[in-house]
Amino acid sequence: MKKIGIMTTGGDCSGLNTVINRIVLGATNRGWRMVGIIDGTDGLCVRPANVIEMNTDTVPIERARLAGSFLHNGNACTMMNFESAVKNGRMKQFNKMLHDSLTALKLDALVLIGGNGSFSLSWKNRDIYSGLSLVCIPKTIDFDIPLTDRTIGFDTATNELVKYCDQLLLTARSHHRWFVVQSMGRECGRLALNAGVAIGADAIIIPEIKFSVDNLIKHIRGVDHDYGIIMVSEGITIRGSSGRPADMISRKLTAAGIMNRAAFPDYIQRAGDTVAGDRILAAKMATAALDAIENRETYVMTALRGNECVTIPLSEFYESGDIARDPNIPDLYTSNAYVEPDDPLLGVAGAMNIYIGDRK
Repeated sequence: MKKIGIMTTGGDCSGLNTVINRIVLGATNRGWRMVGIIDGTDGLCVRPANVIEMNTDTVPIERARLAGSFLHNGNACTMMNFESAVKNGRMKQFNKMLHDSLTALKLDALVLIGGNGSFSLSWKNRDIYSGLSLVCIPKTIDFDIPLTDRTIGFDTATNELVKYCDQLLLTARSHHRWFVVQSMGRECGRLALNAGVAIGADAIIIPEIKFSVDNLIKHIRGVDHDYGIIMVSEGITIRGSSGRPADMISRKLTAAGIMNRAAFPDYIQRAGDTVAGDRILAAKMATAALDAIENRETYVMTALRGNECVTIPLSEFYESGDIARDPNIPDLYTSNAYVEPDDPLLGVAGAMNIYIGDRK
């Protein structure tokens, strides 16, 4: 009987419990034993490792729709342990501790549900997982992982952001006011772009496309209404200004005499009952991950390609993205995906008379 471990790392999002549920259902159907690692990497930093036995009642089907992770994603200890190891030149010892914890569990395979930071770290420190099959499942509301057409959590986050803006539009109309809404997404503008098109925002400002505040103001003054949504991704910058992006844009609009308020949906974008698209994606990726384990694949990531879920080597994931220094983890470079200049949704936004920056 195979013994499979499962863990969730990085930021939380809707869909984590769904993919956990689908992994357990599929593994049980194959006659495999499942254990869950609590608190991600933190759970491997204690002796013995913090694990629980998992079965179909652990995360029942009616609870699988809920946001967050039943297994938790870890806490500040992970960052402190990692930073301390880097600072004191003890990365080999830190990695050995993780490897020894996994070895003691006597796993045949580990399913790691995470984002591009977790995957980049796993690939660059792959000796941690020697002796078992490592299969990664991409989840992130940022949708900044290369080589997959979707990530678990993105559709639900987009839906939650749209619902938030739908309500703002009602008060915006009542008060003849603009709302500058700041989305999550780090340096990737996909969440802002998708939600902005969905709600019919009048402007969408994302990190990938240069913009001019003067041109933004000119556009807002030129539309035939005096209220609406200006969607701003959290990763944008304005030369000579500081603070949160939505606040910076809001101050510029106020100085130009345009009535507005900045609004911050913040963590509700990582919450909400998992929408059908993410549930289906979770089922597809769970099945692909279990098939990979059965086929004895290792150091692979599940990826949606069209309507099919496949596996790709972690080496291809890492090398295909834009390699950049991670701002949160010392000495870690991550592989990132961004909104491409030829993204069809940019053309859709332009056709809707949405200001999306000074795009050529």
